[in-house]
Amino acid sequence: MKLHHLVATGILAIAAAGTGYYAYSRFLHPPLVTTGIASLAPVSEAVYGTGIVEPERWAKVVPLQRRRLVELCKCEGQVVKAGQVLGRQDDAEERSALDQMEINRGQLERDLARAEKDRDKSDAARTEYEQRWTKLEEAKSRIAAQKVHLDSLLLKAPLDGMVLRRDGEVGEIAGPTDVLFWVGPPAPMQVVAEVNEEEINRIASGQKAFLRSEAFPGRALRATVSQITPKGDPTRKTFRVYLRLPQDTPLRIGMSVEVNIIFREKPAAIVVPAEAIAGDWVQMVEDGQARRVPITVGIRGNRNTEIIGDISKGTTILSPARRDLADGARIRIDNSLTRAVEAVAPSEPADQPIAAPEPAVIAATTTTPTDPDDAVISAAISAHIDSVVNDARRNIVNR
Repeated sequence: MKLHHLVATGILAIAAAGTGYYAYSRFLHPPLVTTGIASLAPVSEAVYGTGIVEPERWAKVVPLQRRRLVELCKCEGQVVKAGQVLGRQDDAEERSALDQMEINRGQLERDLARAEKDRDKSDAARTEYEQRWTKLEEAKSRIAAQKVHLDSLLLKAPLDGMVLRRDGEVGEIAGPTDVLFWVGPPAPMQVVAEVNEEEINRIASGQKAFLRSEAFPGRALRATVSQITPKGDPTRKTFRVYLRLPQDTPLRIGMSVEVNIIFREKPAAIVVPAEAIAGDWVQMVEDGQARRVPITVGIRGNRNTEIIGDISKGTTILSPARRDLADGARIRIDNSLTRAVEAVAPSEPADQPIAAPEPAVIAATTTTPTDPDDAVISAAISAHIDSVVNDARRNIVNR
């Protein structure tokens, strides 16, 4: 009888302990979470690439033969005409040979003149005249070929334009693999970008693009897709895309840029950090509890994503989402992320989490942007700071 009593008492004690722990964990010490804010912002989806600024028309000047350079103009930035001589390779041997050919031609002309006086006197005289005429014509052909050979040692402008760049120095040996001059009109300019083959079907002529250059941090640089190369590079698995630059672009020829080609955009959408989305729902914070709200995902990125559903601007949500929490579970909000945000980006409001865009998707979260395009590019430029903040969030959650 006592044994049964002890067993029953033990079971009740265990149940009471379990109930107490459940009550403690659910009501007195709920799990710690971090949060984000759903924001209303322009959102754009883009294809990422890298490119180089080039003139739309330009050409390289390379030697046809491997010879020593004896002349090179100091003409960078100067306007030149097609055919204008820019440099010369060593041609002393060829000129000496041409001089000998000219001397030989003079002798043949004199011999032909004497034979012409006697060509009607006999058949032998006529034959001698014809032979001398043939030799003279052959000599003229060799001289013409030698002049062409000499001309090939001259470096000439291939088209009207400006000498954009000069490489090489007098005295060096240069050949067909060495580019000595870049010549072309300095404007209009374009960006020649490389885009991964799996993204190329999203790109079409006329789409706008945003460019980022380390030379102009913080500036919204624009371009427009003008052409797509029909054949891709099977080795690099990329396609070449040409983007026309506006006339007032500050970019210079030869600069490298990052390219975001916009193929889908909305002027205003509800966006949240991508890590706040768990399948087809997010967790809204309401009265200290995490409530699951069904949503439909719109323009998606690794960090910022558009959501469609019963979530409005300013709604506090769990970020990252906590799949382990039941719907309606009580939570505690970790405010230490605010300190991390202040340490990284003190100019941002402490209660406004920042979600950084990935290269493939730009989702700008601003207050009242005067220009949606500027909001989009501003979000792209701040990606580095935002990524640090998101890393801080993940480190806190994984403690």
